[in-house]
Amino acid sequence: MPWVTIVWNDPVNLMSYVTYVFQSVFGYAREKAEKLMLDVHQKGRAVVSSGTREEMERDVQTLHSYGLWATLQKDG
Repeated sequence: MPWVTIVWNDPVNLMSYVTYVFQSVFGYAREKAEKLMLDVHQKGRAVVSSGTREEMERDVQTLHSYGLWATLQKDG
């Protein structure tokens, strides 16, 4: 799957909220959502989903609607 959605760290959203969004949007278990949130917090970014360009554009728009900073890019 050649496209990925990346969530970037921002100074606004609480870690608990970012975890909640990952669980709500992607249906991830709490542990996975927290690991991704910690990647965002500590490394500055995390790949949160992968798929077709259309799917990733939809994920980015959804994450924007929750107030997160997300982008998509071609993987590799």
